[in-house]
Amino acid sequence: MRIGAHVSGSGSLDKAIDRALDIGAECIQLFPSAPQGWGFKVPDEKIVAEFKRKAFEQGVGPNVFHGIYLVSLGADDPALVQRGKASLVKYMNVAGDMGVQGVIFHLNSHKGRGFDGVFGQVIEGIREVLAQSPPDVQLILENSAGMGNHIGSKFAEIGAFVRELDDPRVQVCLDTQHSFAAGYDLRTPDGVDAVMDEFDRDIGVQHLVAVHCNDSKPPLGGALDRHENIGEGQMGIGAFEAILGHSAFADVPFYLEVPGYEGKGPDEPNVTTMKSVRERAAPDAR
Repeated sequence: MRIGAHVSGSGSLDKAIDRALDIGAECIQLFPSAPQGWGFKVPDEKIVAEFKRKAFEQGVGPNVFHGIYLVSLGADDPALVQRGKASLVKYMNVAGDMGVQGVIFHLNSHKGRGFDGVFGQVIEGIREVLAQSPPDVQLILENSAGMGNHIGSKFAEIGAFVRELDDPRVQVCLDTQHSFAAGYDLRTPDGVDAVMDEFDRDIGVQHLVAVHCNDSKPPLGGALDRHENIGEGQMGIGAFEAILGHSAFADVPFYLEVPGYEGKGPDEPNVTTMKSVRERAAPDAR
């Protein structure tokens, strides 16, 4: 179990490794381009080599990319869907070049057509992305908080994609805040046991390859994607002790996506808090 964080790759992607070391992160998530736009520039070979060198020499990893927020494979606009697929293909191929494990992305909204109404379209889109991607890079589905018409707030929906695609590259990221906002109560050991039993039934714990580690501003079932610093939200520090104490998370990297104490994103105090939780909870993994 490694404790990491989402860090910036601005200026040069290899600087993300330096920023990880500054806050004590053991693994990182980053955007290789602006998260709110379609623009993308393939990184220079020297930058790729430097990223890989720093990650190896400093022991930072496993590392992942996060797909841009505009990707929406269930959209009703064919042009938007096509741009989303193209963006994921670019990220997957750069991930392969940089030795990054995979690309985590949001399934986004079904635009009122319902899960069943977009299921086939999303499956087709993911298959097209995989067909143009390296064989050793994972495409990682992230669960949603249940806001509006978003896909994937229920484990059963994520599991349906995983089973239908039946590809070892298709894996899952569990976001703690999204889960809590979607009604999965992670605040106690018994609660985590029940949630992970459902995860295993509907998805399979063998498909869990990453955790987005966030406390929650909204209450249980609040259906809003609003992250809080560890221990300062509605989940509380006990939730993270319960989560890290569960055997399903023993070998899964945790990536903080918290606002930070100065509002600049994941920081050393949050990383240190999670490392302390790991020391207390992990030896008693259920």
